[in-house]
Amino acid sequence: MTERINLAEKLALVDEAFQPKIVGRYNDDKVMVGKIRGEFVWHSHPDTDDFFLVLDGRLTIQLRDRDIELGPGEMFVVPRGVEHCPRADREAHILLIEPAGTPNTGDSAEREAAPEEEI
Repeated sequence: MTERINLAEKLALVDEAFQPKIVGRYNDDKVMVGKIRGEFVWHSHPDTDDFFLVLDGRLTIQLRDRDIELGPGEMFVVPRGVEHCPRADREAHILLIEPAGTPNTGDSAEREAAPEEEI
């Protein structure tokens, strides 16, 4: 992609929670925007870290030993192999970065992973 990307415009194209969409590529990583409403599934990514940046709203990254509370402009990187469960009591808008081919559900079989779809 060689064009400027407006994240708010891209987020307006996303309706369903926990279905992030690719808005760009960075080396071998996908840069995605998504919406979080409610609680996702507990999962980990054995081979990669998980990057979360809150654009709007509040996001809780639940870990087994504590909760990480994030607001707009705040980010957190879940280290590879660490079990976590994102949650937003009210809708939150986020930016994610992860390697291409990484399912958003990680090692969980509780729900189907979001397709890798570009918008």
